[in-house]
Amino acid sequence: MSVWNPDNIKDVAESIGIASLSDDVLQALSSDIEYRLSQVLEEALKFMRHSRRMTLSTQDVAQSLRVLDIEPLYGYESTRPLRFGEASIGPGQPLFYVEDEEVDFEKLINAPLPKVPREISLTAHWLAVEGVQPTIPQNPTLADSRNQDLVPKGPGANPNLAAISGSDNITVKPLVKHVLSKELQLYFGNVCSAVLDEINDEYRVAALASIRTDPGLHQLVPYFVNFIAEKVTHNLKDLFVLTQIMQLTSALLENKQLYVDPYIGSIVPPVLTCLVGRHLGTSSDPLAHYPLRNIAAALLGSICKKFAKSSHTLKPRLARTCLKHFLDPTKPLGASYGGIIGLQAIGGTEVVRALILPNVKEYESLIREPLEDDTSPKKPEAEAILTALVGALQGLEDDMLDSVKGLQNGDGGGQEESLKEKVGPLIAGRVLELGRPKFVKALLED
Repeated sequence: MSVWNPDNIKDVAESIGIASLSDDVLQALSSDIEYRLSQVLEEALKFMRHSRRMTLSTQDVAQSLRVLDIEPLYGYESTRPLRFGEASIGPGQPLFYVEDEEVDFEKLINAPLPKVPREISLTAHWLAVEGVQPTIPQNPTLADSRNQDLVPKGPGANPNLAAISGSDNITVKPLVKHVLSKELQLYFGNVCSAVLDEINDEYRVAALASIRTDPGLHQLVPYFVNFIAEKVTHNLKDLFVLTQIMQLTSALLENKQLYVDPYIGSIVPPVLTCLVGRHLGTSSDPLAHYPLRNIAAALLGSICKKFAKSSHTLKPRLARTCLKHFLDPTKPLGASYGGIIGLQAIGGTEVVRALILPNVKEYESLIREPLEDDTSPKKPEAEAILTALVGALQGLEDDMLDSVKGLQNGDGGGQEESLKEKVGPLIAGRVLELGRPKFVKALLED
């Protein structure tokens, strides 16, 4: 037995020209109508509950009809509550209707006209330029950012602190996660494992070649930068890992398709660590970590050449760091060596002339003792530093425009004394052993 009255179905059928319907058809239609109405009401109640309301609205019914792929009813959307009136058309047959609001024409005519809405327009502005937010009215100010930082965040935040600071009404948006595709995640994992593979050289070379040439690695750049910093920080005693990480950094910077300018500030610290780190590796050979420092110096030089224009303070900051490690007597000889070759790689002959040449004689006293003592364990490192100093000073010879055929007019002894006075006896002896008068003149004239 259906709850729906079959007489209503008869009235609708007669209104569209169907004179007679059998009782079985009426019963079937009544059951179907009852099922359809209950389905619509169930969906409408879901919308009401999710909206955290206790009153069912016409919008809930309209949304329910859309979900069930039924054309919604039009003309019942209203911002004011509907008032239903009751009228009787016969005994036991009430009729409900929506009461119309009475409008006073005099008040309607004398009412002020609404404001003319503004025309729709679009305006473009820079949200950020190379990671830096410009100070324009469209972007949040520094004060807004500080207030946002003071808001308690996270599930364990104390709401009372926000209320005390007057920020209890601020809504904190969740951080947007950087989503990587499964292919990029698999690629990143395989490349990282291949770069650190000590057994399969071919696998390692192929991974570095892929990073050097693949144009579709934009999303992985921050992950590679974080990987480089993490491995250098936690593997200072493993020269193989440090060397491969420097090779990875070099391959990343050589990829012309990648825009790595915003990440230079994060790439430089691991490179500097491999260049002027105090203790790198655990080998008994005192010169085992020097090839790593050479790689880091070459990498630092390429960074300066490529990114010095976009960051005007890059070269001065790097030169200051290398000079500090070069002249600090408390630093180990390996760090001093890294400072020397780092200065040479950063600015070439200009930096050598301005920073290394004036300090050579003073620095010579630090390596004289291990060089003169054949039993000193520091002698190989002192020899390497002396060779690096002479090699750095040789760049000054290329700037000489006048050719010199030799030491003439018996002034060889005078030039030798002048050279010792300027660069110290150790370096002067190495320079004179080369037999290059042009080199000697370049050192004396600077």
